[in-house]
Amino acid sequence: MERKMVAGGKAESIFQPEWSPEGTLYFISDRSGWWNIYRCLDGKTEAVLPMKADFGRAQWGFRMSTYAFESEGKIVCSFEREGAWQLGLLDLSRKKLELVRLPYTEISSVRAIPGRGFFLGGSPSEPMSIVELDVSKRSCKVLYKPDVYRPAPGFTSMPRHFDFGTTGGRKAHAFYYPPTNKNYAAPRGEKPPLLVTSHGGPTAATSTSLYLVFQAWTSRGFAVVDVNYGGSTGYGREYRRRLNGRWGIVDVDDCANAAKYLARKGKADRKRLAIRGGSAGGYTTLCALAFRKVFAAGASYFGVSDAEGLAKDTHKFESRYLDSLIGPYPQRRDIYIERSPIYHADSLSCPVIFFQGLEDVIVPPSQAETMVDSLRKRGIPVAYIPFEGEQHGFRRAGTIRRAFEAELYFYSKIFGFSPADKIEPVEIENLAS
Repeated sequence: MERKMVAGGKAESIFQPEWSPEGTLYFISDRSGWWNIYRCLDGKTEAVLPMKADFGRAQWGFRMSTYAFESEGKIVCSFEREGAWQLGLLDLSRKKLELVRLPYTEISSVRAIPGRGFFLGGSPSEPMSIVELDVSKRSCKVLYKPDVYRPAPGFTSMPRHFDFGTTGGRKAHAFYYPPTNKNYAAPRGEKPPLLVTSHGGPTAATSTSLYLVFQAWTSRGFAVVDVNYGGSTGYGREYRRRLNGRWGIVDVDDCANAAKYLARKGKADRKRLAIRGGSAGGYTTLCALAFRKVFAAGASYFGVSDAEGLAKDTHKFESRYLDSLIGPYPQRRDIYIERSPIYHADSLSCPVIFFQGLEDVIVPPSQAETMVDSLRKRGIPVAYIPFEGEQHGFRRAGTIRRAFEAELYFYSKIFGFSPADKIEPVEIENLAS
């Protein structure tokens, strides 16, 4: 059989190649600067529908799908613009897209059969659910919705997408969640404390589907900003490429600049800015605390503090991943040392709370413990909450609840307020009474 390369390479990202019912090859390519749908027809490759939108996703799992064939002439597809996902029906003969109006801002795992489409859909007020689309009627019904708590409208903070200026005269993107609690209001003139959060990956993107952790914070008077820093998907190829060789710099600058922007706009208290994150987001958090003087406190959830250790011990699926994000290893070990907070713990001068699974093999407990020991010795307020049996990412309900309450208690002591919740105290070393 003759083999022929039709697309892809170091300068072109390919996502979800599929054969149509009649045997035409379709795929998603970012050759135009955006992940759009292409096909090979009569020996030529053509864009089916050129758009300044991303039909692809960061490929963090297998069998990911943003489009599916309802028939030979029609595709059910999803795409992202300005941080929000939409669903459409693509007529392949006319190359025309018809939007399907839906209450969802997060859409994934698109599948189809004749007359029907299926996908996972969620929104800031609804969890990810299995949804069926009737193609002829353009109507949807929910097949399965998880039985999770959903805050009442008066307690649900709805995210607002915004752009802000960042380093180098560039623009970055984020979602702002304002404090929302119909039963309480802040004293006149008081601005809320702000939690800056950065997604994992790091080359993924934040989701606007219902996330109860954010709602727990905003219903207690905090504002939250979820940053799609340079390198995130959903804003085109050039935006994704900002992180190449600059992980630990671009993401940190964007998180810091988002916080400063909101403080200038009166949306946050400049003296009560905190940053939090897990895994790769924890790395961004620790870099921001070690290399910038913007935040007054931070929380690291199994955060990477040793980039070199991650490069040497990461799992096969991410092998050599850091070559593009930081530099080739071990040839550029100097950069890994330069950007690893574990080697610069003496630069970290604000209170931090660390959460760590003791069975974590991706980011071993020693990374967090080294950072904690440095803060302890230098007299900086620090708390360390280890969890037996937890790995990389907490899964037990008791662990998740305890971590949230401990983080809230920590901020109450650092920022000087009394939480309404009855919370088991946390030992904070070096905290003046």
